[in-house]
Amino acid sequence: MKTVMAFLRIKMMNKTKKALSAAGITSMTGYGHCHGRGRGYWDAKVMEGIKNNEPEALALIGGEPRLRPQTMIMVTVPKEKAKLVVQTIMDTNNAGSHGDGKIFVLPEYDVIRVRDEASGDSILD
Repeated sequence: MKTVMAFLRIKMMNKTKKALSAAGITSMTGYGHCHGRGRGYWDAKVMEGIKNNEPEALALIGGEPRLRPQTMIMVTVPKEKAKLVVQTIMDTNNAGSHGDGKIFVLPEYDVIRVRDEASGDSILD
């Protein structure tokens, strides 16, 4: 069993949920707002404002890298479905630009349903 954890643009959450559902992946957990950053570049509008010496743009840069709002989703599936989940997320979120997101695939050892203590892949969906 695998957990696919993805950090995506906030505006892509609904589109990603619909794509996963269409691919037959019915269960997921979403964290609506988290913050983070990668090595990506600054927004072109902010950079233009800095070039024009606009105080609002200069304030956005500050003295250190800013964290950007993101959405995090987690999907735990039998290992045979992990590639499907990853490909679906990539197809839905790849705009070919910085900030499209990151996907992590993590191993899981067991899952246990609290209600009846059942465990294993059979309880994932």
